[in-house]
Amino acid sequence: MTAIELSSQAFGDQDTVPVRHTGEGDDVSPPLTWSGVPDGTAELVLLCEDPDAPGQTFLHWLVTGVSPRTTGVEEGRTPEGGKEWPNGFGRTGWSGPMPPPGHGTHRYFFRLWALSEPLALSGRPSADDVHRAVEGKELAAGTLMGTYER
Repeated sequence: MTAIELSSQAFGDQDTVPVRHTGEGDDVSPPLTWSGVPDGTAELVLLCEDPDAPGQTFLHWLVTGVSPRTTGVEEGRTPEGGKEWPNGFGRTGWSGPMPPPGHGTHRYFFRLWALSEPLALSGRPSADDVHRAVEGKELAAGTLMGTYER
């Protein structure tokens, strides 16, 4: 599988997510840029998840149907063509890091998949549902990981 370069001007890979992009700050989605989307991509899917949350992996952002012609998304915006889904807080769109106080450092994985066919999801998909749905459709993928602690 081909690699997509996924990055943010707000923080580097494995760096702390700025407070501005968290539930303690302005709670706006960070700016993201990407490159390496292969020809033949039907859609891009963007996900942000916290595998360190108590219980199951917590979904912070899910956007499907993103145009494969795009090369990024501005802060606080929805990627071109994208449909935002409910997150783990029950709100549609981005909801930033807000780990339980004293729970230690949490990792936030931003994942971008280039898919060979549109993703079929319904209801309130979990992060695990998305991982299962993209399986076998991935042409390329990229990951950016940020951290946050309260």
